[in-house]
Amino acid sequence: MGVPTEAVAALEAVEVDYPRGKALGPFDLTLAPGEIVALVGPSGCGKSTAMRLLAGLEQPTRGVVRRTSGRGETAVVFQAPTLMPWASALANVTLPLDLAGVRKAEARERAAAALERVGLKDALSAKPAQLSGGMAMRVSLARALVTNPRLLLLDEPFAALDEITRRDLAEDVHRLWDQSRPAIVFVTHNVEEAVYMASRVVVMTRGPGRSAGETNIAGDLPRPGHFRTTAAFREAAETISAQLHAAMRGTASA
Repeated sequence: MGVPTEAVAALEAVEVDYPRGKALGPFDLTLAPGEIVALVGPSGCGKSTAMRLLAGLEQPTRGVVRRTSGRGETAVVFQAPTLMPWASALANVTLPLDLAGVRKAEARERAAAALERVGLKDALSAKPAQLSGGMAMRVSLARALVTNPRLLLLDEPFAALDEITRRDLAEDVHRLWDQSRPAIVFVTHNVEEAVYMASRVVVMTRGPGRSAGETNIAGDLPRPGHFRTTAAFREAAETISAQLHAAMRGTASA
């Protein structure tokens, strides 16, 4: 189904049932154009299920999903880079353009430009096995952004990376976002990462996940270099940590 003109995507009272039981909901989420929203919550609360609904990879048992439906309008980056191991970085990034029927020469040009945007202009011919974890994730980001999506879904993309690389990639995502301003949904278990990345943080209860609270994060995006030392950062992190603690104990309000 389509989305209202003022929103890029929306989940309206969605619920998802699996054979083992209910996994999500009822859960609501509306994304404004250019907004960055982080989802945090206990393991198994349905964060990734909500992402799959937004990506069109799954249908709700109940409720309504409204999302941009055009080809290339939505892109997803998973925790693992999911690159084709036999193909070069350039070929991996070219793939969504090939599938969209873009002319080969134009597709290669756009893919090379996308890799340059993520700092990999000298790694076009490298295979995934030749890339570090951070470089592989940058290739995955380039592949997601090469179609200029209106909605970018990031499902714990930094979870397997060291802290320095995570911080570098967070800055990369903000820099790339600033060039085309897609709406972003960012799933993470890290509260401070959520506060740094997002303009709004949604805390989810234990599964089946519902909203346990929302916090708007003050400050400009992309973040200034000193943002983690500000009072606004610390206050937001403490507020969200308290909401998450309540959600994990099952004492958050429905």
